[in-house]
Amino acid sequence: MCLGVPAQIVSIEDATLGTATADTGGVQCIVNIGLLDLQGKSQQELIGSYVLVHVGFAMAIIDEQEAMDTLKLLQQMSGEANELDD
Repeated sequence: MCLGVPAQIVSIEDATLGTATADTGGVQCIVNIGLLDLQGKSQQELIGSYVLVHVGFAMAIIDEQEAMDTLKLLQQMSGEANELDD
């Protein structure tokens, strides 16, 4: 099973290499944006957008509501997993 995690693009690190900084719940990491369909946008226009990230690659641009819903679900799942550990 693969898991894609929503993240918000906060900056473009290297336009030539196609890398950006993405934030998920305060955790920032460098992701590759080269696989994204930019839908006619420039890389700079991605800043503030939400993407679905899997193993360091941004796979798709998603809307903010979908990102928030998914992050909420992941937080709930994490809380339930912690309860099982107790």
